[in-house]
Amino acid sequence: MSSRPTLVILTADQVPDPADLAAIRELADVRIATADTLAAALPGAEILLMWDFFSGALAPAWPAADSLRWIHAASAGVDKLLFDELRTADVLLTNARGVYDGPIAEYVLACVLAHDKRLHESAELQRAGIWRHRETTRVAGRRALVVGTGGIGRATARLLRAVGVQVTGAGRRPRDDDEDFGTVVDSARLADHLGAVDHLVMVAPLTEATEGMLGRDELAALQEGAHVISVGRGKLIDQDALTKEIASGRLSAHLDVVVVEPLPQGDPLWTLDGAHISAHMCGDVVGWRDTLSEQFLSHLRTWCDGGTPGPAVDKTRGYVSN
Repeated sequence: MSSRPTLVILTADQVPDPADLAAIRELADVRIATADTLAAALPGAEILLMWDFFSGALAPAWPAADSLRWIHAASAGVDKLLFDELRTADVLLTNARGVYDGPIAEYVLACVLAHDKRLHESAELQRAGIWRHRETTRVAGRRALVVGTGGIGRATARLLRAVGVQVTGAGRRPRDDDEDFGTVVDSARLADHLGAVDHLVMVAPLTEATEGMLGRDELAALQEGAHVISVGRGKLIDQDALTKEIASGRLSAHLDVVVVEPLPQGDPLWTLDGAHISAHMCGDVVGWRDTLSEQFLSHLRTWCDGGTPGPAVDKTRGYVSN
């Protein structure tokens, strides 16, 4: 391996450069590319930084990747990046594991508190100039099921438990002795475990196995008044079925991710009383891009020293599996 590799940084208009770009240039020969120029930039490059992590430009440019050995995605999810040729290629794939754990967990806690303390209703009454006394729900003792037992799910479980929420996990491997969740139930049998849930947190990675996992039957299994929090990927949920449940008044939801982003104008989720939408921002706290840059620079130093950055994404499963 060359001590000074060639690195392509895929970026886009309106996306700021990595804060550590000068330090990165000291370690590697850097080529800056956009979706339109990626194919021209890839020949001879060892490393690709997917700084524009929502881009789908790599698949069509893949034939030009004649020397690529490592791809780093500045995101937790890699579903928009994986395609068959990359899955089978001898190319290391890493992601922004750990960067988003705490911020997303805080967002989930905020959603739980806003729901149980009726904060949205208070804001609406204030704007209408109405003083109305109401009772709120005690958060301690409420029951949450966190679907997805990776780093983000675990940080969420720890934070919810800190305020007294009873937390269970749902994942690929059921167990009764998990250090963060206590019990982890089988996510493939999700409907069997939803009847007593107050807050359902969807944070699983999007894969062929998880797409649509919260479907019509699973939504129907939730008790009336249950609250769905979606911070993973929009396609984890049958959005049409969820919209109908919210419109009926049976369920409510905080949705940071939706199937089509931005959410199209005219979609009923914009105006339904029980729907609360944010613009795919639950992990984006002040300084988040600087943290992503620092993480990549640390990985690049490891690579240049002859090591292997990690942990690696399991390209077959679509997430870091350890």
